[in-house]
Amino acid sequence: MPEPGSPGGEVALLVSVQSALVGRPGVLPVARAMSYFGEHSLGWLAVSALGALRQPHRRRQWIVAGVGTFTAHAAAVLIKRVVRRPRPHDPAVIVNVGVPSKLSFPSAHATSTTAAAILIGQATGRPLPVVLVPPMALSRMVLGVHYPSDVAAGVVVGAVVAKGIAALASRVGGRGVGH
Repeated sequence: MPEPGSPGGEVALLVSVQSALVGRPGVLPVARAMSYFGEHSLGWLAVSALGALRQPHRRRQWIVAGVGTFTAHAAAVLIKRVVRRPRPHDPAVIVNVGVPSKLSFPSAHATSTTAAAILIGQATGRPLPVVLVPPMALSRMVLGVHYPSDVAAGVVVGAVVAKGIAALASRVGGRGVGH
């Protein structure tokens, strides 16, 4: 049990993550760069657009990835407005980046990154979720802007949206996203 006045629960986990990683060389600059890249899912949308331009034979898959990424981000924003959970504000948590909203649950960065990783992974045939999702999720905690449950929920929402968009694209196009 935490001592009186010390952070407990998710705050304690968040403080532990920050204590373990923030002082390491390069961690904060990389986490901030990831934050800027993922803001409003713009980095993933740009990657999807570039893929569609550079690989015309897979254009449909890249467009599906962009639509899925945008849809996942929109879903996260809508959920945030319903849940209205405030971002971490405990004095033990150091906020290391600016944010456009005061709402925390779910992490839109984790949501859109998960959807993008799944759908771009299908377009490229690469296991992108295992490479991209954990660093983005961890970066949100390193930066002090999300609780662990925010990023976990974001990953789940992103995966559900990606699966739904891929299924819809398969039905509408008469073929799977990976074809």
